[in-house]
Amino acid sequence: MERKVISVTQLNMYVKSILEGNQNLNDVFVSGEISNFTNHYKSGHMYMSIKDDGAVIKAVMFKGYASNLQFQPENGMKVIVRGKVSIYERDGNYQLYITAMKQAGLGELQLKYEQLKAQLEKEGLFDAKYKKPLPRIPSKIAVITSPTGAAVQDILNILKRRFPVVSVVMCPVQVQGSLAAPQLIEAVKKVNELAAADVIIIGRGGGSIEDLWAFNNEELARTIFASKIPVISAVGHETDFTICDYVADRRAPTPSAAAELAVPEKNELETALNKTKNNLKAYLSRVFENKNLSFQALMNRQCMKNPNFSVVVKGQTVDLLENRLNKAFESVYAKSNALFIEVASKLNSLSPTNVMLRGYSVVFKNGNVISSSKNLKKGDEINIKLSDGEKKAEIIE
Repeated sequence: MERKVISVTQLNMYVKSILEGNQNLNDVFVSGEISNFTNHYKSGHMYMSIKDDGAVIKAVMFKGYASNLQFQPENGMKVIVRGKVSIYERDGNYQLYITAMKQAGLGELQLKYEQLKAQLEKEGLFDAKYKKPLPRIPSKIAVITSPTGAAVQDILNILKRRFPVVSVVMCPVQVQGSLAAPQLIEAVKKVNELAAADVIIIGRGGGSIEDLWAFNNEELARTIFASKIPVISAVGHETDFTICDYVADRRAPTPSAAAELAVPEKNELETALNKTKNNLKAYLSRVFENKNLSFQALMNRQCMKNPNFSVVVKGQTVDLLENRLNKAFESVYAKSNALFIEVASKLNSLSPTNVMLRGYSVVFKNGNVISSSKNLKKGDEINIKLSDGEKKAEIIE
């Protein structure tokens, strides 16, 4: 049996389709050490190998993904990378196409964070279309944080300074340790059940990944996603990112920034209100002026100065119309009467009576008009109708 011969290109394309068709290889997390690192400054792509004690794999990170890095990769750096496995057809080498990279110094917690982040992102919990807008002027704000930390004081100070009329609902919780996540979850649920606020601020000050770990809890993420009340996440410092930050409706780099996002600035509102008031006054002034001009124009009309004038004018119009109507009626009557006389005259000239006045008569037999002598015979009795009466006769000849 003869085997089909394929080209090298076809072989590599086939292997590539197998690799890319494997779901397990389309989104993998790999830890290892960078070697053979090359940064192509012109293209922006990064080429490297990722190795451990037993093996090595070539890898590439294209410019679009490399631009998101918060650090500069270098040889010997231990990293956790995320990407997909495929083959570079030209060289026939399978390699890792990296989409994200983190330094691996944080170990297992960082890996769990990346895996959970990837899972929730895939489910759509981070999608912008699900983000709820913050109310323009909230009346109540729930603050879920430690009652003793610096974060709560920063939030309260900013709220008081920017918008002192807003009510603050304090929800004291632990923000670190084994009890932190359950308390955070319960607080978010309780505020929603009681509809106790228009906005929720949840967060704490900075710390290590271990300190912030409660905010990387999966159940907390899903609770925030399900919240009917908009949630602002304010966890750590500007460079700290937690799962809570990604799933919240808004992320603030610091607790103070969260308070600024939650409420408007009093002076800005007063300025806007004054501007609106002035615009309204100017508008009403223009409306009044236009209506006054219209009123003056109306009052200056002759009918307003002398009401009888309008009656006189309308009376003249009625008289004019009456004269026109009478003349039109007389004209129509005259034409109709002339036509009537003409038609009557013609009808009269054709009248049988007028014909008989000229010497003619009509012969009847048994009530029927006789128009021919053939219809008569000797001895028939007939009636002869004349202009001035009727006579009976008998046919004798």
